[in-house]
Amino acid sequence: MEKLLKPEDTLNNRISYYLVALLLLSLPYNLFYSHLFLIGLAVHTIVQIRKDDVKPVFTKATFALTAVFFVTLFSIIYTSNRPQGFTELGRQVTILLIPLICCFNTLDFKKYRDNLLLLFSAGCVVAIIYLFLQALYTIRFYHLPFRALASPTFTNHNFSEPLEIHATFFSMQIGIGLIYFIYRFIIQSRGWLKIVYFFCCTVLAVGIVQLSAKSVFIAIIVVVNIAVPLFLLSKGVRKKFITVAASVSLLVIAGIFTADAFKDRFVTEFKKDLSKPTDVELTDPRLARWSVALNVAAQSPVIGHGAGTEIDLLQDPFFDHHFYRSYLAELNAHNQFISFFIKSGVIGVLIYLFVLVFGFRTAIIKRDILLLSFMLIITCVSFSENFLDVDKGIFFYGVFFSLFFFSSQAQQTENQHKITV
Repeated sequence: MEKLLKPEDTLNNRISYYLVALLLLSLPYNLFYSHLFLIGLAVHTIVQIRKDDVKPVFTKATFALTAVFFVTLFSIIYTSNRPQGFTELGRQVTILLIPLICCFNTLDFKKYRDNLLLLFSAGCVVAIIYLFLQALYTIRFYHLPFRALASPTFTNHNFSEPLEIHATFFSMQIGIGLIYFIYRFIIQSRGWLKIVYFFCCTVLAVGIVQLSAKSVFIAIIVVVNIAVPLFLLSKGVRKKFITVAASVSLLVIAGIFTADAFKDRFVTEFKKDLSKPTDVELTDPRLARWSVALNVAAQSPVIGHGAGTEIDLLQDPFFDHHFYRSYLAELNAHNQFISFFIKSGVIGVLIYLFVLVFGFRTAIIKRDILLLSFMLIITCVSFSENFLDVDKGIFFYGVFFSLFFFSSQAQQTENQHKITV
């Protein structure tokens, strides 16, 4: 604990460590704090720059980490909505800034990776417990039955509302915390710490179900049942772990089917998203909106229409197709791939796919379960959200992509990790 809160390092590196830790802890909360700690980290990095300690900047890895920013920068050149384009670029400066900080800062991210992720993951546990306490307080105040906790009033966005954060973006953070605690549980040998880690895993897993973000839930199921046993376990215990993980996953899914609110969110809404629109429905299925958005993108397939044009270009087609809810709410495509296609054409889509392939390849080569989990989460969410148009999504992408890459190192061989059950 002492090394967690007081690392043995130079004063400059200790300050960097505290600023990174505070940045991670601030992610679930108001963006004011995240911006404040990021600015502080950037200023501190500039002040302490030493030429001999600077890591290579112009590398394929740095390009991959910052590529999304440069796609937006390039597409501003020909956009018809330059003010909105610059607004999007301003949000995405974080994606450029964090890799540069990692290159210029002297902090050894590999050395402190576990400490930083432990603090972040513990912070996620605290945030979920706080949200449940808020929900229970509301239930008691209004004399509601305890089963109301599993009603729409306390799930999805209504559950995360006290933190003023989108349920999907919060679930992305919780997903990283959950996989980290599963990793710690597997490699831990001391019994009492295993109990602590198991408790943290349970809290975060329940939190993900309560937040009901389908894309993140799917990613976590894949990671727990496939990636974790392949990356962390020896062949001798792999089958046993898969059996237990699959059984727990099936129990969770069965529980979802027994609660109407969760069934509506995970099953009914999923079917609606993939269905054709009807005159009697007030909702606009995602698949139908994607079709409209693809038609818009196809009008300029190579370089797109430019940054900041997506919502304006979709307004008239949404209205013409009677998607009045999407029209009035000025919704985007709710698909990151289609968003790139609209704003930067095939070029933007191919660059984003290169980034994803780069991330997956690095995770597999280094057998980094956390980087792989991050890549699976952002890939799944890319099919349902324009998360790179929103500050919370941008911070998640920029912070964790750079942190995992600069701290990534080859995992121990599979025979060195054995689960004790």
